[in-house]
Amino acid sequence: MFWIVLPVLLLSIVGSLAFLWIRLRERGLDRWVPAYLFPDEPLQREQQQDAPVDVFIAVCDHYEPEWGNPTVETALERVRQWQDQYPRLFEEFRDVDGRPPRHTFFYPQDQYRPEYLDVLAKLCEKGFGEVDIHLHHHDDTPHGLEEKLDSFRQTLFHRHGVLRKDPVTNEIVYGFIHGNWSLCNSRRDGQWCGVDHEIPILLKTGCYADFTMPSAPSDTQTTTINSIYYAQDKPGQRKSHDRGIRAEVGRPAPQNSLLMIQGPLTFDWSRKKFGLIPRIENGDLLANHPPSVQRMMLWRQAGVTVKGRPDLRFVKLHTHGCKAGNIDMLLGPKMQRFHRDLAELHKQQPNFRYHYVSAWEMAGMVHQAERTTADATITPILNQ
Repeated sequence: MFWIVLPVLLLSIVGSLAFLWIRLRERGLDRWVPAYLFPDEPLQREQQQDAPVDVFIAVCDHYEPEWGNPTVETALERVRQWQDQYPRLFEEFRDVDGRPPRHTFFYPQDQYRPEYLDVLAKLCEKGFGEVDIHLHHHDDTPHGLEEKLDSFRQTLFHRHGVLRKDPVTNEIVYGFIHGNWSLCNSRRDGQWCGVDHEIPILLKTGCYADFTMPSAPSDTQTTTINSIYYAQDKPGQRKSHDRGIRAEVGRPAPQNSLLMIQGPLTFDWSRKKFGLIPRIENGDLLANHPPSVQRMMLWRQAGVTVKGRPDLRFVKLHTHGCKAGNIDMLLGPKMQRFHRDLAELHKQQPNFRYHYVSAWEMAGMVHQAERTTADATITPILNQ
């Protein structure tokens, strides 16, 4: 009897493991969990428990007015809601530098309508945010991608007065988020991109940094997590940004490389599925999972830093600010409570210093940290 049952039991175990592996691959866990469990470098922590730490917070919004295919009138009303409500709701809040919350609107090239940007530009003029570039594309070509990015940055700068020029090169520059997370054609099925070698095109058209990651639970997630690094194109390979060279104190940026600023990616053991399985914390601000001080602790502990400066923590968050439900959370009491709680946390723990920054300002702080020494005092140099 035993010899009859044993093969059946073994087949059952193998089948269960195969099913589990398929499910893990579908959610991209095979991409990053090994790096989470066995990091290349120990997590950088503040040198002393009560040592000062500066936390730079950037909300990078995949800002899609036409989310869900609404009418043009509905989409325009969403943008107007941001213009009208954001200053009124958040003007009262200030970080340790005396600046109000800032929002970076990564606007999709494929949803361009001048009337949307005209309204959004007025909000940015008041100092509450900036515009960068988001792009959804499918089955594209290198030439098509370059034309889209170059034309759109010119339109945003010259027609709408957003974006900015690099103070050294005088070139129009932009931050980038890839739609559907598929940077460098990184989806396993090859969908939602088509261009393996996007990094050289991004650099050529003025991209100052990429803010796409993390993408978990998508299978586009890189094996590099919780990192600020430089990615270089790898001829003949997709997903060139999977690994790169860490941003580090005293080390200049490598040539022909794109700065990658990742958001936090970890497990939240306080939120378990079925009471057993921890949920993924990826910095996504959702209607049913708004920001909180508890989440802030996880974001800080993820340890996204410039190597050699553990006292500086970079918290890149993401959201879809025009998605039904999200918009009410982001422009409502839950977001106000988060800012109020940050102020209270700083009051109770003065060495916790938080700074509201745009994506552009965050990249600037990365470069400033690279130019310091490990024990140098750093003063935030931010847009006024």
